[in-house]
Amino acid sequence: MTKLLLIALGGAVGALLRYGISGLVYQWLGPGFPWGTLVVNLTGCYGIGLLWAFSEVFIMPSYVSPLIFVGLFGAYTTFSTYGLETLNLLRDNQLLLGLLNLLGSSLLGLCCVALGFLTARLILHGGGWL
Repeated sequence: MTKLLLIALGGAVGALLRYGISGLVYQWLGPGFPWGTLVVNLTGCYGIGLLWAFSEVFIMPSYVSPLIFVGLFGAYTTFSTYGLETLNLLRDNQLLLGLLNLLGSSLLGLCCVALGFLTARLILHGGGWL
């Protein structure tokens, strides 16, 4: 039960940070390119990499993983987890799996977004991109 509460707390903070930071970035740089999402994804990747490296050197309290890695970064950006998992595959000399994860998540993720969009369009309007 404690782990679930830690995940929920970290998730709430991560979601609020994502909303606030991406909103500020969009105000600053304007629309036209998903700058807010890019900034959130890149800062999330940096943050999870930084903390993961510290966790390999320093003993972290048991609440850090559910609170920070799963909760906060999970809500802030799942892209950071994807980046960390890909890096770990590459560090373990699993180059093919790392490349597969890199390309598979990107390309298949985009395909799944398009498929979900088209499915909704079919349900709502009988098809089409718009």
